[in-house]
Amino acid sequence: MRFTLHCLLICLLALTLSPAYAQVPESSSDASVRDTLVRGTLFGDTLARDSVPEVRPNYKLLRGIFAAQSAIYLGTLYGLSKSWYKNPLTKFTIEDDSREWLQMDKMGHLYTSYQIARHTAALYKKTGISKRQMLVYGAISGVIFQTPIEILDGFSPDYGFSPGDMIANLTGSVLYLGQVALWDEVRIQPKFSFHYTSLAHVRPELLGSSWSERWLKDYNGQTYWFSASPKSFFKGSNWPAWLCFSVGYGIQNMVSAETDKSIEMGYRPYRQYYLSLDIDLTKIKTRSKFVKTLGFLANSIKIPAPALQISKKGVDFKPFYF
Repeated sequence: MRFTLHCLLICLLALTLSPAYAQVPESSSDASVRDTLVRGTLFGDTLARDSVPEVRPNYKLLRGIFAAQSAIYLGTLYGLSKSWYKNPLTKFTIEDDSREWLQMDKMGHLYTSYQIARHTAALYKKTGISKRQMLVYGAISGVIFQTPIEILDGFSPDYGFSPGDMIANLTGSVLYLGQVALWDEVRIQPKFSFHYTSLAHVRPELLGSSWSERWLKDYNGQTYWFSASPKSFFKGSNWPAWLCFSVGYGIQNMVSAETDKSIEMGYRPYRQYYLSLDIDLTKIKTRSKFVKTLGFLANSIKIPAPALQISKKGVDFKPFYF
């Protein structure tokens, strides 16, 4: 599944995000300048203003990031050509798969593009470049890392270029870029959770035959969330900034990408919607750089919590849902 590659890209980018605070060139001895850059770090997903850096950006670090991203980018393309696309590439074709998996795969594309943009923006922020540059580099990365996959799909006899996937990729990057540009912070955060289902045993070749495969391939166990704290929208309220409401989307009984085929196999696919609470780990106050970094990285995952499940079967309360 292409979602496997998407997760790998996020992990590779995440590994480069320590330590949590911006790296300041060694020649900067002015403590006040250093503190200014540290306070401007992205790990709270907020930047007070867009200004010219008070010290010269760390171009050596910037070149290193460009080189690392290029290596990941080229390595990904090479790996795909040798393993994923086993059949010879043919002429470019377009495949409309917008109705497959009840759009859960599109949610995965949106989520991945958003997370790549968020992680790479934080990475570039460490170089001391301006907010505008950081946003542009992050948003572009979210699209660039996935576009070659879509193009290769277009030349593959097994897939075809998916306009729906491309739109979802763009939406994820725009969701990040638009929020920071509009509000100067991220208020609505896409997140992910997963639980194992018995449906993987029905078609293990499609939904996963092992523990590691199922959380990547079994869409029935995946839930995509949008979390937001009322404090972000009502600054004067006493609501804790770290406590969020979360709206989730999932599916059930999909043992094939097509709904009709799932029905033929005796399963009735349907959508599921969720209401739950969540925690914004970047809003938890701490002086520890390690904890800040850990909170930033883990904030892409929805915490287990009680949830209301709403579907065609009615409303069900889940005392512990992930």
